[in-house]
Amino acid sequence: MREYFLYLPLMFKFILYGFLLYLLYKFIFELVIPITKATSQVKSKLREMQEQQQMQQRQQQAAEAQKSEPTKAKGGDYIEYEEVPLRPTGTSPLEGEG
Repeated sequence: MREYFLYLPLMFKFILYGFLLYLLYKFIFELVIPITKATSQVKSKLREMQEQQQMQQRQQQAAEAQKSEPTKAKGGDYIEYEEVPLRPTGTSPLEGEG
C-alpha cells in the first residue's frame, strides 16, 4: 500500500500536465487560429474594397476628362468666318457705302 502512495504525486503531475496540454490545445485551435483566419479575411476584403474604390475613381476621372475635352468639329461642320471691317462712328449700317 505504501508503494501506491509513492506514485500518487507522479499521477497528479501527469494529470496536471495532460490537463494543461488540453487547455493549450483548445486555446490554440479554438481561439488563436480562428482569429488569425478572420483577420486575414478582413484584410483581403479591405484590400478588395480599396481596389474597387480606386477603379471607380479612375473611371470617374476618365469620364470627367472626356467631358472636359472640347468637342472637335467634324469636317462638314466647320464654318469659316470672314472678318468685317469696322464702320466709322456716326454712320448707319443701312447707308450705302460710297
